[in-house]
Amino acid sequence: MLLHVIARGKIARSPEADLVARYEKRLTWPVKFTELPETGGRIPEPLSPFRTVLLDERGKDLGSEDFAAILGRWRDDGVRECRFVLGAADGHSAEERRDADLLFAFGKATWPHLLARAMLAEQLYRATTILAGHPYHRSG
Repeated sequence: MLLHVIARGKIARSPEADLVARYEKRLTWPVKFTELPETGGRIPEPLSPFRTVLLDERGKDLGSEDFAAILGRWRDDGVRECRFVLGAADGHSAEERRDADLLFAFGKATWPHLLARAMLAEQLYRATTILAGHPYHRSG
């Protein structure tokens, strides 16, 4: 299953970009990062069937193992692409939230977009290692 991160704004050269690149290299699942301008821009057509996850402050605060279980279930159900969408500064529209398969939050705090992108890359890596039985994730 393709893990496709779609984010508004350019990450450019930054410590956050270095973190994203670090986890992108480690991922064994296919992964793609698409950057869009703050407004407009065209989101590429998805592989079908697909799921859409919006990073949203009103979303579910999932633990890493629960997040991994969702990805594993979608993969096992034949989903070809899972899209993770980070919106612009104003977030997602009500319609986008309604149409999403999952609203996902990194807790109740508000995070800068570049940091959220790095956190998502790490969680994708963590989830795939959990599903592979790799020791990276130490559950307690």
